[in-house]
Amino acid sequence: MKYWLMKSEPDEFSIDDLAACLPKSEPWEGIRNYQARNFLRDEVKNGDLVLFYHSSCKVPGVVGIAEVTSDAYSDLSAFDSKSPYFDLKSDIDKPRWVAVDIRFKQKLMKIITLTQLKADPKLAEMVLVSKGARLSVQPVTAEEFNYIVAL
Repeated sequence: MKYWLMKSEPDEFSIDDLAACLPKSEPWEGIRNYQARNFLRDEVKNGDLVLFYHSSCKVPGVVGIAEVTSDAYSDLSAFDSKSPYFDLKSDIDKPRWVAVDIRFKQKLMKIITLTQLKADPKLAEMVLVSKGARLSVQPVTAEEFNYIVAL
């Protein structure tokens, strides 16, 4: 099992939106960064755990936990001309973009803020707090995951 941090803008799709999907999973689609896509395509697997992170908001931070419920598959939003994630260059026979499904597991009792994460010496090596780390899908070590959840 691997661990991940996935970012979402709460006004687009929040942890509460994911919880409202229960018992179903929800597609994690619209990833249009090649490095994040490569993580989804090559490393994210069914059963992996996710720190759900609210970004581009007043108080960014980890707000909950989700579970990956599928391996990567073709991101169909790339072929939907009405989708904000439409990609004219994407080919149905050789898809450029992938998605995975995730399901809500739990909402944290309090937000673990980006400020708190950056200030914690135990998380100094975490990808999220690295300079220039802006990926919407990024790896988290088991130690980082368990430490953050315990906060």
